[in-house]
Amino acid sequence: MEKIKEILKKIRLVDFIIVAFFIVALAVGGYTYKGFRQTADKQIEATSKIVFKVYMRGVTFSGDKLPIVKGEKTFITIRNVPYNDVDIVDVKADRRKIVLQPLSNKKVVIEVEDAAQPDLYDVVVSLTDVAKITKDGAIVGGNKIKVGLPITIEGADYRFTGSVSDVRIVDAVADQAVNNGMNTTDDVQ
Repeated sequence: MEKIKEILKKIRLVDFIIVAFFIVALAVGGYTYKGFRQTADKQIEATSKIVFKVYMRGVTFSGDKLPIVKGEKTFITIRNVPYNDVDIVDVKADRRKIVLQPLSNKKVVIEVEDAAQPDLYDVVVSLTDVAKITKDGAIVGGNKIKVGLPITIEGADYRFTGSVSDVRIVDAVADQAVNNGMNTTDDVQ
């Protein structure tokens, strides 16, 4: 009995916490090994090509032609973490517009280009990459690609920031349509 009292006096709270942590780690490892708990790599259902659109509002550009070109590659940064080069599938750029209502007709509105800001564009860039598909969606570079995710695209002479506005998993039929030129690129007017 005295030996037990001596041992209990020598055990400190830190020692007890370390032993408890070790037992919990062994239990979690055992559950994972037996298949009761899934790890991240077991949650991946498939690997597929995805197309996601990045919407960039208020891009200021005063050159003749937008530097983002369909068919080229662009480097993306997701949540301030550099990822990789991805293919540009489509580029659409529109000059900033304003809405006017004529004084004579209250029900009709007219949309015209904003003459006060001739170098301001709203740009939508469609990008494609191979993603891991899970129950929660597509994962690219360790990040879930979802609508609203901030992304920076960067090339040799540009760097723009926008957010994801659409995500689609591409099957073989749709992939063939993209490669056959079904999407068009709208040049800056």
